[in-house]
Amino acid sequence: MNTDTLRIVFMGTPDFAVATLKALVDANYNIVGVITAPDKPAGRGRKLNESAVKTYAQSEGLNILQPTNLKAESFLEELKALEANLQIIVAFRMLPEVVWNMPKYGTFNLHASLLPNYRGAAPIHWAIINGETKTGVTTFFIDEKIDTGAMILQDEVAIEDDETVGTLHDKLMNIGSKLVLKTVKLIEKGDVKTTIQPKTDDLKTAYKLHKDNCKIDWNLPLEDIYNKIRGLNPFPSAWSYLNNGDDTLSVKIFKIEKESEKHDLDNGMLVSNNVELKVAVTDGFINIKEIQLPGKRKMDAKSLLNGYQFKENAKLL
Repeated sequence: MNTDTLRIVFMGTPDFAVATLKALVDANYNIVGVITAPDKPAGRGRKLNESAVKTYAQSEGLNILQPTNLKAESFLEELKALEANLQIIVAFRMLPEVVWNMPKYGTFNLHASLLPNYRGAAPIHWAIINGETKTGVTTFFIDEKIDTGAMILQDEVAIEDDETVGTLHDKLMNIGSKLVLKTVKLIEKGDVKTTIQPKTDDLKTAYKLHKDNCKIDWNLPLEDIYNKIRGLNPFPSAWSYLNNGDDTLSVKIFKIEKESEKHDLDNGMLVSNNVELKVAVTDGFINIKEIQLPGKRKMDAKSLLNGYQFKENAKLL
């Protein structure tokens, strides 16, 4: 059993990380420092936006550091002065070795996938986009590569057929916070056993999302399109060009349903009436329930159809 009292530095930025930090605080662990992203200007007024982790840490009176450069001597001196013997990372950036190798009991990370699959920036999204039926969370000790370190614990969760990245994010956020607490208790007791990640050639990767890979290809099978849209709902959102008469607009698509049905329409053709807006695809239709036109708020399809007219040959490209 470890004789040292744990002195924890926590590193994280978004809401996903807040749940874990809160769980540690509620369990009365000694959080000697919180490292989070610098405030960023946002919106028309360029008002400084603080991270979700900073907002929570301030509410608890925790010591906060917001370095711009993780290798800067000034930051490394501040970090060393905290005398942490354990660092916990949740949804933060890649750490230099001088940082992750600093504490006595190491630095471990919570990752939102069942490693070794879905290493990378967007594991929750890609699990749904790729049609997985299960995923989970993993704690592992950080090493010099991205998400490759020795695994400590895993917990699994089912992906429902109508799951979105929003609902799955919240599930994994909650089970992840519990897994971190279990991991900390093992470290406290000196009972940690690790598993080296297997090396295989067919690993699935959680590539960074960008505009190009969030665009919908209406020539894909119904199931693939359905998975992609829900895997990007509500953030960052799937999108498509809408060709409506002389107008070509970029639209975002959120909530959908799928309908398997034979038809002879071209892929991407829109079928609408007073209450429904559907897109023809190879083996059926995508029934759009929520959509957003440029410069407009997100709305349900029925509301859109009340005020927007689709031409006879309107098509999503």
